[in-house]
Amino acid sequence: MARSPAVYILASAKRGTLYIGVTSDLVRRIWQHREHAADGFATRYNVDRLVWYEMHDTMESAILREKRLKKWNREWKIRQIEDTNPTWRDLWPDIASTF
Repeated sequence: MARSPAVYILASAKRGTLYIGVTSDLVRRIWQHREHAADGFATRYNVDRLVWYEMHDTMESAILREKRLKKWNREWKIRQIEDTNPTWRDLWPDIASTF
């Protein structure tokens, strides 16, 4: 997976605490979350399971999408995840192979 902008959602567990983020390097950023390499919300609440992501052509479009998702209510976010990942499987193995 080449470096390109992405929006992602992490979860602590199925229907658990959610975290929405944006990055220019999805593999590196998710690795940082999983290793608790930086203090913050995701580390404090053990939110390190990648359950949804979306690649973008530009960082501007990724940031705009992240801002919109953060304004959604919780049920809409859950529906977004379950539309493509109904079992809330950790998607890290899918992207880690490109690491």
